[in-house]
Amino acid sequence: MVARRDPLTYDVIGAAMEVHNRLGHGFLEPVYQEALAIELTYRQVPFRREVHLPIVYREQILKSTYRVDFVCYDTILVELKALKKLSSEEVAQTINYLKAGNFAKGLLINFGAASLEYKRFVGESNKTSTDDTDFTDKSA
Repeated sequence: MVARRDPLTYDVIGAAMEVHNRLGHGFLEPVYQEALAIELTYRQVPFRREVHLPIVYREQILKSTYRVDFVCYDTILVELKALKKLSSEEVAQTINYLKAGNFAKGLLINFGAASLEYKRFVGESNKTSTDDTDFTDKSA
């Protein structure tokens, strides 16, 4: 499990909350991606954007790749959405990204709802689980 007060994921979630508080909901995903990059830079959170993740099958790298929105601190995969409501498809996508990139932690952040929604994931040895709670920022 990822501790609810894990300082690294907490930093990223705090940056996302600031973006949502300033912009609100209703924009397309690229707007939130750009704004979050600015906010992460402002908060001095190290990150890479639009990181390509290779997919390996039988020890061969496939031509197809995944592209994840952000990797923060070189250990946290961050996938952004701007949807009215998250579905199991977005959850499955994030879990697949965690497996492909062999990440220990992941965040699925949705800016499309009236309140910011986020879900934490833990990846370990090709097994991934979600934190026991879905979170919604009620301060908006």
